Amino acid sequence: MDKTEILKKVIENNGGIAKTSDFAANGISKYEVATFCQKGFIERIRRGFYQLPQSNSMTEERLIRELLPQGIVCMESALFHYGYSDFSPRKWSIAVPRTATRAVKNIKEFSLKAYYIQKELLEIGKSTSDFNGIVLAVYDRERTICDCFKYRTKIDNEIFNKAVTAYAADEEKNLANLSNYAKKMKLYTKVMNVMEVLLNG
Repeated sequence: MDKTEILKKVIENNGGIAKTSDFAANGISKYEVATFCQKGFIERIRRGFYQLPQSNSMTEERLIRELLPQGIVCMESALFHYGYSDFSPRKWSIAVPRTATRAVKNIKEFSLKAYYIQKELLEIGKSTSDFNGIVLAVYDRERTICDCFKYRTKIDNEIFNKAVTAYAADEEKNLANLSNYAKKMKLYTKVMNVMEVLLNG
C-alpha cells in the first residue's frame, strides 16, 4: 500500500477528519503530510486537521466533534434537537468549560455561540445523541430546560414559552431529574413554580 492510499485510509478510519498524530501513528511524518497537502492529495482544515479534497463528509457535526471535543450541545441547538423549538438556530449553541476560551476563539469553520460553564456544573445532565449520523455530547431535556431558566434573558420570550410548554407535555420528561438539576443549579423555585402551573393548570 503506497502512502497516498495510507493517507486516504487514515482519514476514512477517523470519520473524515484526521490529525497529524493519526498520520504519524501510521508512519507518515509531518513533512510528508505538508508535501501531500501542497500536492493536493489532502486539504488542511486548520492547523493539524486534514480531510480529503472536496470531501462531502465534512459536516458541521464532524467539525464540532473533532475541533471542540469538550463541547456539549446546549440551549437553542438542544431545544431544536428535542423538538422544543421550531426555530432552527443559525449558530450552534455549545457549552464549554471556562478554560476553553482559546479553543473557541480559534473556531472559524462553523458558526458558534459559546456558553462558558463553571466546572462543577458542566457535567450535569450530559448525555449523547445522534446528530445527522454523528454522535455528539448534548445536555438532556431536563438540563436544557434548566438552562432556559438560567439564561432567561438571553433567549426570546416565544422560544422560552414554547420550550417549557413542550417539555411539560413531553412523555419522556423526567421530573425527578429536573428537580435534582434545578437544586444543583440554584434554580429550584423558579423552575418548579412554572412547572407546577403547566402541569397542574
